[in-house]
Amino acid sequence: MRLEEVYTAPAGGEPMRRHDSIDALEGGLAGDRYRSGDGHYSPYDVCEITLVRAEAIEAIEREAGIDLAEGRHRRNLVVRGGDVHDLLDCRFALGGAVLVGTRPRPPCRYIEQLTGAEGLMRALGEGRGGICARVEAPGEISVGDEVSVLERRDDFEGLIARIRDRAGR
Repeated sequence: MRLEEVYTAPAGGEPMRRHDSIDALEGGLAGDRYRSGDGHYSPYDVCEITLVRAEAIEAIEREAGIDLAEGRHRRNLVVRGGDVHDLLDCRFALGGAVLVGTRPRPPCRYIEQLTGAEGLMRALGEGRGGICARVEAPGEISVGDEVSVLERRDDFEGLIARIRDRAGR
């Protein structure tokens, strides 16, 4: 997977701003509404960073005729070349940052209000809404960075093997 686009919004309902690179900091992305606590759902629905597949955005435009260019999807990071759901329960590197995939990011009716795109909630709800991630180690991320899985947290056999290796067994 490769990072294709980066977006933030300074407050809930504000237009998304595109970046070539950005700092992932404790609590989210620099200048983003959810890191500052100014997001529409802050503090009720904590999601530090959102990721969505570029292919999902393109499918929504093709199938439903909804234009999600320029961040109208309201997600922070757009990646191509894999399923973001594979990052759930994983530690992964993106540029200089380490993130942890925490949960699916379902769409909400608020996104339809912001975009005026009737049917967007349903289109994103077909496994296309993306995921949430939290920042484990801060660092700069840039368009073109590769996503690299560091550890699967649901890989119990691998976890036990690593613990045994560390203990010298």
